Amino acid sequence: MVGYDPEAKCVSTAAAAAAGSASGFVTRVLVSPLDVIKIRFQLQIEQLSSRSPGAKYHGILQAVQRIFQEEGLRAFWKGHVPAQFLSVGYGAVQFMAFESLTKLVHNVTSYNARDSFVHFVCGGLAACTATVAVQPVDTLRTRFAAQGEPKIYRNLHHAVVTMYQTEGPRTFYRGLTPTIIAIFPYAGLQFAFYNALQQFSEWVIPAEGKKGGNVKNLVCGSCAGIISKTLTYPFDLFKKRLQVGGFEHARAAFGQVRIYRGLLDCIRQTMREEGPGGFFKGLSPSLLKAAVSTGLIFFWYELFCSLLCALKSPDGTARKEG
Repeated sequence: MVGYDPEAKCVSTAAAAAAGSASGFVTRVLVSPLDVIKIRFQLQIEQLSSRSPGAKYHGILQAVQRIFQEEGLRAFWKGHVPAQFLSVGYGAVQFMAFESLTKLVHNVTSYNARDSFVHFVCGGLAACTATVAVQPVDTLRTRFAAQGEPKIYRNLHHAVVTMYQTEGPRTFYRGLTPTIIAIFPYAGLQFAFYNALQQFSEWVIPAEGKKGGNVKNLVCGSCAGIISKTLTYPFDLFKKRLQVGGFEHARAAFGQVRIYRGLLDCIRQTMREEGPGGFFKGLSPSLLKAAVSTGLIFFWYELFCSLLCALKSPDGTARKEG
């Protein structure tokens, strides 16, 4: 199971980092199209409706069709290189920090490292650490996914040089404040609900029916992703809008653009112009992505940990199955 378990000491910090990186890499390849659609929805000022004049995107299927017609199949993997750096780096730091923190809690406090509250706090702290580490790559990924045709940035190197020269080093940390505010409860809830659902499944399913552990990990992860994303979604939208600040000229083909002076100004403008519903633009593809990505992250992480344990202990003293 995810997190430190004194009865199953197989997963080292290095193994957790390796499994986290691998799970992030595989998951990113599969969910990139949903991420591109979600970002396009989040950045659209107009209502996501065919009745809204000037609205480029109306719904998931319409957006898929339009992006494919106008930009081709490869558009669904726009920004995939920085996104992979993001996923691999984030996965490594997050799971390494999470395993280390839960182990620390077990060793220096009286709290049970398997408690859902401990997983909430440690998961939030681990995610904050990973977020600060990879925020520049996240900003690059967002800009690649957001730009239309003709492209402003030809490749990753060109984007880094152009952004640094024209906007300065601070531009790589645009949107960090709402990201940190949102990521602690989001990731904390992911780990907490995943842990709680795993424990609930162990209580509901008798011991002889636990052969489908991988499927259980996928289902528990998907449910945890949906719950946590719904509760923290508006801050993800604010982050994306702040990350494309100074990039408005590349968004002209997508409709209206706005300039925000900071997080509070972004909240005020969104509320004034788009109403409460504006805070949840792109929620449907985001929930679909959260269900798929979170489920796959935990699924692949548990699987890779098991494989690493099997390689380390071929005689069978491997990590216990989730």
